[in-house]
Amino acid sequence: SMKAAKEHFVPEDLSKVLENKVMEAVSDLHHVKVSVVEMTCLGDADSEGIVSKSVSSHSDLIPGVYEGGLKIWECTFDLMDYFSEAKIEFNNKSVLDLGCGAGLLGIVALKGKAEKVHFQDYNSTVIEEITLPNVVANCINEDSSGNNRRTSKPPAKRPKKAEGSPDMLTKCRFFSGEWSEVSQLLLNSNKPFSKYDTILTSETIYNPDYYSALHDTLAQLLDKNGHVYLASKVHYFGVGGGIYLFKKLIEERSVFKTSIVKTIDQGLHRCIMEMAFKDTS
Repeated sequence: SMKAAKEHFVPEDLSKVLENKVMEAVSDLHHVKVSVVEMTCLGDADSEGIVSKSVSSHSDLIPGVYEGGLKIWECTFDLMDYFSEAKIEFNNKSVLDLGCGAGLLGIVALKGKAEKVHFQDYNSTVIEEITLPNVVANCINEDSSGNNRRTSKPPAKRPKKAEGSPDMLTKCRFFSGEWSEVSQLLLNSNKPFSKYDTILTSETIYNPDYYSALHDTLAQLLDKNGHVYLASKVHYFGVGGGIYLFKKLIEERSVFKTSIVKTIDQGLHRCIMEMAFKDTS
């Protein structure tokens, strides 16, 4: 059964989003403390029940139920490092953070003055309890205390109304559900929709069963001159996915050209792949 797409809206009262959240600093960004989310979500806040299922099965992945969004995977940091090394520009770009989890990649794009940033995760609980609070916390803090970003002090419980809806938040949209369903929702919407200049995605190719859907979603949503930055482990033990298997599918479909722009050899081998459409002229 397909997980239907749903758009999640930012509430008027931003203090609601940050209620009961404990923030910590991760790579200079604000991020909700997941252990606290896990405690507060064992009740009704988690309509999907992913928290209790993940906790009780000691698993970071339950295919088709929970796809890992409660955890920040290491390739996310690889990609953030690469943005600064390669001086990737987000200024005026429209950006999609696909399989966003904590949403850190999209938040970096937002701080890089992207024109719009959309966030997608398989699980609605992840969007509501983690992504949205993270984006709100980083937007409010950016506005109210741009000079003390090093302190991991959480944003004030009740932001003053003036800061209550920072401009940055108006650039964001949030979606949960299956990739193919989310792209249908965007493409068939009566809201005007322009394709993305940049799609960011990290650790989304662990399961070969999803390769076709991922490939098609990228092909449908990327602007003809756009770029995808995909961070991945070279091989996912136990699930069978990996960069060479995904590259093979891309080559068979012959829609995108790819290049491995960075390889990281410490620990599990990881890499960053850039994708763009083959010559469209």
